[in-house]
Amino acid sequence: MKNSMAEKEKKEIGEGALIKLGPRLLDLLRQFGEIELEDVEIEAEELEIFIPAVTAAPPPAIAPPKVVPAKPVEILKAEFKPPIQTYSGRIVEVKLGATRSEGGTREKVVKVGGEATPSFYLFEEIPPNPPVISADVFDMEVPLPKAIKMHVQEVIGDPAAWAKLAVDKFGVDLITVHLVSTDPLRKDAPPSEAAKTIEKVLQAVKVPLIVGGCGDPKKDAEVFKKVAEVAHGERVMLSSVTLDMAEAGLLGDVAKVAREHGHVVLAFTAMDLNQAKELNRKLYDYLPRESIIMDLTTAALGYGLEYSFTVHERARLAALAGDPELQHPTSSGTTNAWAAREAWLRLGAEWEPRELRGPLWETVTALTLLLAGVDIFMMMHPAAIHTVKEVINNLYKRGGAKPESIADWVSIKV
Repeated sequence: MKNSMAEKEKKEIGEGALIKLGPRLLDLLRQFGEIELEDVEIEAEELEIFIPAVTAAPPPAIAPPKVVPAKPVEILKAEFKPPIQTYSGRIVEVKLGATRSEGGTREKVVKVGGEATPSFYLFEEIPPNPPVISADVFDMEVPLPKAIKMHVQEVIGDPAAWAKLAVDKFGVDLITVHLVSTDPLRKDAPPSEAAKTIEKVLQAVKVPLIVGGCGDPKKDAEVFKKVAEVAHGERVMLSSVTLDMAEAGLLGDVAKVAREHGHVVLAFTAMDLNQAKELNRKLYDYLPRESIIMDLTTAALGYGLEYSFTVHERARLAALAGDPELQHPTSSGTTNAWAAREAWLRLGAEWEPRELRGPLWETVTALTLLLAGVDIFMMMHPAAIHTVKEVINNLYKRGGAKPESIADWVSIKV
């Protein structure tokens, strides 16, 4: 409409005409409300232009001064709720020793295993059986570090008296008798003599026994057969059976005699879970699962302890995750700590006192593997035995122990 009107005006006025546009503009504005001008020159003596007022934006508000928060004077308190998990697997419970009503002569039995959570996850479940300690004794006189020898000097060479001392004075839960005299490279004592030694120890103490061989697969198989017969019904643990014994065709013989006389075997492998599973599978052909305990090897502090910890921890977690071939209690030869030269060798003044250094070496080795889930600790030094037992008891108190008393073992007198 605007364009057509503009064309009409253009015809009426004519191109290039000079006219007064004031009244005409007013008429157009009244009629149409708005007009558009193109190529227009305006000559005027006075020109008034009305621009509608634009409301100015209000000035920005001035922010109030920043309030500096007060410095905290105490830590905020928040309730901690540990995450609770459930696991598909559980460690097999194994019993060592047998009372008279069970066909043996022990005054008490020891049960290990049965856990359904990682070590000391007491917020998830209290384990049915706490870890236990066995004292190592030998059936002949062997070289010992001075720090140990000073405590057993009077009973060295007499395994029965040594066992009684360890039970009565050191307070151990089991006794491990190492039949080192049967070693073909030492005395090569016959199996019958070894069996008599075990009979004497069974009469001297009333706790369960672990019977250690000499490490020669053939000789150990012969010794274990004889010992199993004389200890019939006592449910001792034969330590140990190995894959070397299986390769020699002797594993089945030892496992059969253990089952026949109601004993337990210790399956030893060298820090290799695949080997541990393989050995257990072979044993399943002869023994029930509740007659097998694993030894995954203990490397001492400073000599591979971190590897031992990792292997034991992996085994326990795999067992809880449902691996049936690893669902067995574990044992640690903690006295391997004394093979470390730092545990007994005379060193510089900064390493003294030597009498305390050795027990500390054994203690730290044991406590490290305790947190990985080990169930049985084979130990020697009375101070180390006492300390580990005390730590286990304090951990089971679930915060009830006093921290200052827990730390006292660092300055224990030996």
